[in-house]
Amino acid sequence: MSLDIDRPSRLLLAIAQTLRSAGLGLNVASPQDFDATFDQAWALITCERNASASRAPDGRIAHALTISLQIITSPTLADPGLAACDLACVLKGLITDNRWGLPSGQCDRPQNIDALPSTFLSDAQAYSAWTLAFDQTLYLGALLLDDPLGIPKFAKTWEVSNIDDPDQYTELED
Repeated sequence: MSLDIDRPSRLLLAIAQTLRSAGLGLNVASPQDFDATFDQAWALITCERNASASRAPDGRIAHALTISLQIITSPTLADPGLAACDLACVLKGLITDNRWGLPSGQCDRPQNIDALPSTFLSDAQAYSAWTLAFDQTLYLGALLLDDPLGIPKFAKTWEVSNIDDPDQYTELED
């Protein structure tokens, strides 16, 4: 992953990569990629919402994303809905406090983690499933503290004659 997140889809890619490498034996894909083969359980990732939130302290724009994972297990199991519930509980533990390897300055910890029973429909077939949803905020875009040269500057309104004149700003001290 890049050190600088430049688009919301990076979060979905990072989640998928983490789930695949977690050793849980999951097929991780989007709902469109579901093919009804059950050599492994499925985790279908979707971004449900991209809302606004307060800017980051460095001025980046906040994207409050709602992510859902629909967990589907084989319909041949004795109780596929209960098996999906169990897997959702394992994934809830993985999701808690996970930033998916993304920089903490651009990716908050997951919030509002919730799991509910659901049904997944594919080609007129209904599958018992569980949907695990959570909110995670990303901060994207340019830093407001940086000028075009990337040097953070500031000005105190009572010490300058024109707050809109960049030449009257001074560099921030470490």
